Amino acid sequence: MSKITEIESDAQWEQLLGSLPASTLLIVSFHAPWAAPCAQMKTVLETLAAEYPANDPPSTKWVSINAEELSDISETYDVTAVPFLVLIRNGQVLETVSGSSAVKVRTAIETHANRTDAAGAATSSVANGPEQVAAPKVEEPSAPVDPEKAKEELSKRLADLVKAAPVMLFMKGTPSGPQCGFSRQLVAILRENSVKYGFFNILADDEVRQGLKEFADWPTYPQLWIDGELVGGLDIIKEELGNDPDFFKPYSVEASAA
Repeated sequence: MSKITEIESDAQWEQLLGSLPASTLLIVSFHAPWAAPCAQMKTVLETLAAEYPANDPPSTKWVSINAEELSDISETYDVTAVPFLVLIRNGQVLETVSGSSAVKVRTAIETHANRTDAAGAATSSVANGPEQVAAPKVEEPSAPVDPEKAKEELSKRLADLVKAAPVMLFMKGTPSGPQCGFSRQLVAILRENSVKYGFFNILADDEVRQGLKEFADWPTYPQLWIDGELVGGLDIIKEELGNDPDFFKPYSVEASAA
């Protein structure tokens, strides 16, 4: 029975990468404490991990990482939203899964846990089960995309994203590496006011980048959302703070602690 290990530092992460056998499938779950879907995904992953043997050398290794606390690691794997799963073998990213779909996560893990490694040995996905070799994947013609259905799915995704945290910043880049001056200034304002917030790098997802403009009826970035409602961009935030210096007080770290 495998268990999930929490990675708490960059050094611990580097040590792990350096010590894993080339054949081990590394399952990395990026999470954030404020995102409710992450708690659900944790339960899903703990259940899945229990199905895999804790053998030596390990066929699978399960870890979780706080995407905000260890932002350098998050940026390395282009983590723009949580929960976010990364599957790695021998230092190579095999697949990523964004979102909280238990079906997608299980399918991805089982696919790569069963895949033949470079030495030709197959890895079993179920404890004490027979060894299996994944059958060659046959590419099937993709079904025509229904534009209305695709738009509906994107709208639902955006509705979930803007509510992922009480304060959500949609920006160009990340807080540690803003890609435009307006995003940099807004991050600075949030930090000055000790605001606890989530963020989404719109440069890493063009679907969200374009879709949110229409969804919000707001054509530019950054965008700041509070409690699922759009407040506006940098100029609006500055105006709100000018009118009310305590505008962010209910969302500060001190308020959260209280």
